[in-house]
Amino acid sequence: MLQTYQTLYQDGIIEIEIKKSRFICHAKRVTDELQATEFIQTIKKEHWKANHNCAAYLIGDNDEHQRAYDDGEPSGTAGVPMLEVLKKMKLKNVVVVVTRYFGGTKLGAGGLIRAYSKSVSTALQELGIVEKSLQTEIIATISYPDSGKLEYFLNQENYTIKDIAYTEKVIVTFFVSELFISEIKEELTNLLNGQISFKIGDKSYCEKRIDVSS
Repeated sequence: MLQTYQTLYQDGIIEIEIKKSRFICHAKRVTDELQATEFIQTIKKEHWKANHNCAAYLIGDNDEHQRAYDDGEPSGTAGVPMLEVLKKMKLKNVVVVVTRYFGGTKLGAGGLIRAYSKSVSTALQELGIVEKSLQTEIIATISYPDSGKLEYFLNQENYTIKDIAYTEKVIVTFFVSELFISEIKEELTNLLNGQISFKIGDKSYCEKRIDVSS
């Protein structure tokens, strides 16, 4: 499992117009090629009257699965430029389909490359990108008087709190990178004068939205 990777924040549809042609980008998170191909076929059925439904996807920790489809556009002017945008933005596990309704003006090879690239990049910027980082659950048990101090520390240091349970004591579950488990345990032990106990929970990915406007 990768320690960190970037992917789409939310599925969605973004449309732009270039020289009266409509370019509709459909973007979706996927986990395997089957999901990607099913999504492509769904869009093609939905927009069967469109001139083209070009597609690209990038899947796997090491980009093991990547495909680009021009769907009738001149070879290399649609699918590959779309795929290159995914690579440039260092995304994983994403499929994009750009539906084109021809507006009457030919764009030429260079124009098509720019149009399909712009359609995908615009959609990704508007739908958002997240960084997913592999984190380990730390389950900390403390007394009620110390709970405020712990919560304040975690919030100040930007740790993600998953849950707070109020039982005989307060049980706070939060996420931390595996690399910093020993460090955070030592910090909190010192902060709370040893009045804290820890259990190590499961690993999972936490998401943080990142700025791609530039």
